[in-house]
Amino acid sequence: MTADTITAADIRINARWLIPIEPADVVLEYQALLVQGDRIAAIVSQSEADSRFRAKETIDLPSHVVLPGLINMHGHAAMSLFRGLADDLPLMTWLNDHIWPAEGAFVSEEFIADGTQLAMAEMLRTGTTTFSDMYFFPEIVAQLARDAGMRAQICFPLLDFPTPWGAGPVDYLTKGEAFIRQWHGDPFIMPAIGPHAPYTVSDEPLKKAVALSRATGARIQIHLHETAFEVADALEKSGKRPTQRLVELEVLGPETQCVHMTQIDDTDLSLLQKAGAHVIHCPESNLKLASGLSPVQKFRNAGINVAIGTDGAASNNDLDLFGELSTAAMLAKVVADDASALSAHEALAMATIQGAKALGRDHELGTLEAGKLADIIAVDLGDPFLQPVYDPASHLVYSNHGRQVSHSWINGVPQVQEGKLTRIDVPDLMLRVRGWADRIREQQSS
Repeated sequence: MTADTITAADIRINARWLIPIEPADVVLEYQALLVQGDRIAAIVSQSEADSRFRAKETIDLPSHVVLPGLINMHGHAAMSLFRGLADDLPLMTWLNDHIWPAEGAFVSEEFIADGTQLAMAEMLRTGTTTFSDMYFFPEIVAQLARDAGMRAQICFPLLDFPTPWGAGPVDYLTKGEAFIRQWHGDPFIMPAIGPHAPYTVSDEPLKKAVALSRATGARIQIHLHETAFEVADALEKSGKRPTQRLVELEVLGPETQCVHMTQIDDTDLSLLQKAGAHVIHCPESNLKLASGLSPVQKFRNAGINVAIGTDGAASNNDLDLFGELSTAAMLAKVVADDASALSAHEALAMATIQGAKALGRDHELGTLEAGKLADIIAVDLGDPFLQPVYDPASHLVYSNHGRQVSHSWINGVPQVQEGKLTRIDVPDLMLRVRGWADRIREQQSS
C-alpha cells in the first residue's frame, strides 16, 4: 500500500456499537467513525479503518455505544435556577402564584446568564448537543451558547404583557427582528420566534409573527393545547379550538413547532397534518403538572413529525433527555394501549433526526452519516448494573440515564471527555448558583 491511498482524519472513534439512526433499527458493531474538521468523514469497520485512514487522535470506546448528539427541542434554560421551587401544583397555580412572581423578582441579564450556563452544563453532560430555548434575554442565551460551542434554537419571547425583557408586543417584535437579523445564517445559533401561547398572545401580534417568519425564515415555537382548561377556555371565549384559530391566522405551517399538544381531537389532528406542523412532546413536564397525555402514536400514524423536549427544570425537574425518552416510550404504549408503540429505536429518532427535521436541519444533523456535522455522543454501557447488553438501543431508552454519557463532540470539538465537561468551569458556576439559591430562598421565606 502506498502513502497516497491513506486518508488523513483528525479523530478516529472506535466504538463497540454504533447507532446511525438512519437507516432505522440498525445497530452496527466494531465500527470506526472518522472525523475531519467539523464533519463526519466516514464510518467503516475498524479493520477497514486500519488500512484506509490515519488519524491524529484515536479514542477507543470498548463498552460504549456511539450515536448522534441529542436534540432537546423545548426548554426554558435559565429556569434551572427555579428547580424545585414550586412543586406539586397545577399549571396555572404554578405559573400565576409562584413562577411569574419569582421571574418578576429575579429575572435579569445576570440571572439569565447563570441559569442558562447551569442548564447547558447539565444538557451537555447528559448527551444533548443542540437545544431549543424560549425565555427572556435571548441575545444573552445565544451568545453563551455560541461561546460554549453548543447549537441552539433561541426563540425570542412574544406576549401581550410586559416582562423583564420588553414592554409589550411591539417592543418584543422590534427587538426580536433585530435578534433574528443578527444571528441569521450562523451555524450554531438558530434565531426563532416564541409566541408564548394562544391565551397570552392576541391576533395582531400573532399575524406579525407569521409575517416575520416568512420574511426571515425563522421558525415559530408555541405552547399549544397544553391543558384541557386552555382548550375549554378558548371555546368559551371564541367558539374555536386554539388550533383552528392558529390555522385561520396562518400560524400553523411547516415552520411551526407545537409544544405539548396533550388535548387533541380528530379535527386538531387533521389541521396539524394538513399544515405540516411539528409536535414537540414534553412527557415528564406534562405528567408532573397533570397537563395531560400527548397521543404520540396517533401523531406518528398520521405522518406528523414528533420531536421531544424536557421543558424547563422548574417543571421537570431535570434536563436529562435520556430520562425523557424512557418516559415517552412507556407513556406512548399506555396511551395507545399497544406495547409495540414507540419502540426504543423510534424514541431515539425523536431525540435526533426528528428534532433535526423540526429545526429544518435534517440535511446536516440528527444521524451519523459521512458528510454530516460531527455532533456525536458516546454512552458507556459497561456499568455492572447495565449488564448484560443484548440490545444497545433498548438499554439507551429503558436502562440508561444520561450520566452514562462519557464523550461528546459538537462540530468535531470535544465537549465532554471521560465524563468531564471541557468548556464550562463547573466549580465557578456552582458558586454563582449557590448565591442565587440563597437569594431566592430568602425571598420565598419572607
